[in-house]
Amino acid sequence: MAQAPTSKTAATTKARPPFAAVPHATTHTPAAASCTPLQEHLAQYGEISLVLQGGGALGAYQGGIYEALSTAAVRIDHVAGISIGAINAALIAGNPPEKRVQALREFWRRVTRQPLLPPSPWELFEDALEWPVAIREWQSHVEGLRAMMEGQRGFFHPRPELLQGQHFTSFYDTSPLRATLDNLVDFKLLNEGPVRVSVAAVNVKTGNFEIFDSAEQSLGPEHIMASGALPPGFPPVQVGSDYYWDGGLVSNTPLMQVLGGHPKHHALVFQVDLWNARGALPKDLAQVLSRQKDIQFSSRTRAVTDLLQRAHEQRHILRELLKRIPHDKHDALCERVAEMARDERYNVVHMIYRDKPQDGQEKDYQFGRRAMLRHWAAGLADARSTLAHTDWFALPPAEHPFRTHDLHRDG
Repeated sequence: MAQAPTSKTAATTKARPPFAAVPHATTHTPAAASCTPLQEHLAQYGEISLVLQGGGALGAYQGGIYEALSTAAVRIDHVAGISIGAINAALIAGNPPEKRVQALREFWRRVTRQPLLPPSPWELFEDALEWPVAIREWQSHVEGLRAMMEGQRGFFHPRPELLQGQHFTSFYDTSPLRATLDNLVDFKLLNEGPVRVSVAAVNVKTGNFEIFDSAEQSLGPEHIMASGALPPGFPPVQVGSDYYWDGGLVSNTPLMQVLGGHPKHHALVFQVDLWNARGALPKDLAQVLSRQKDIQFSSRTRAVTDLLQRAHEQRHILRELLKRIPHDKHDALCERVAEMARDERYNVVHMIYRDKPQDGQEKDYQFGRRAMLRHWAAGLADARSTLAHTDWFALPPAEHPFRTHDLHRDG
């Protein structure tokens, strides 16, 4: 198996206080100058999280989302990601607030260039975004083929040893990604700063889905790379004594990392998905392959939110039942139930990348610069439109403690 350098602190428990004691983990009161209706709503939440799904080249959409959130001064206390979402999460948490968008832009600028041949000719034309759909579809196919043949600068490149008939566990070498992460991410800030980071990967030997959390251990480049090591393209990544593949093999949506367990405070979650579970019936084989990926990697986000909503409704019922038991009759079991049924409320704001006419089955590995700019612009527009619905960010009432909003469903 290919091995990645291992952090000395990969499996050590951190000495810093639990996340509940980290700044920004309690309800915020915005400064008077920033008390817009949106900021007044945000101040009611003890934690604001950003959840980033995996999706390869589509991850530029998440960059546009974060730019809009940053411009609107939306604080982020916890960012959770899988695969490309883990990389974007590291870029956010591993930079000071004023440099996060810059770091995201630099990453996507670097990896949207092939390492061998010059850029495709149409990449030089400013109006290429507006060319007819048929031409853009052809360009997308070419850029996808180039990624397969050449790799992407600062990300991955083909293994030349494959041509010699040697045995390897992946088609590509991802060592360039480690150098990029070392250059663009301050891992000391990521581990000790105010933003909690959670990324997920799958243990190759056990098949277990494991979460690497900066509140519990020091994270290094290998944890981020492990979360995005999708086989057979990318090799397993060594963390400690174990090897890991992409967390999307088990679940491509890290929502449970943020909302699982018993609630400790009111939480607002921005859930950013790159695959749409709903779509049209395919009309040809290319559309079949694209639709297959949508279904495979969407990870049933709506099913997860429905499950969590039922759990919170049950907590509300438990609280109502406890009220009917005289307080002097409460025993240890009642106290335990009260702790599990605390009046903490969740608000999930969902944003999903919507396929563009030129998107094909190679959309997750088509890293052309023009495609990246389209993805980024789509995220920026969707987030701005979402933030304009200020009422969506109001704290849910106690009788309905779990609410979800979706721009394309509710807007």
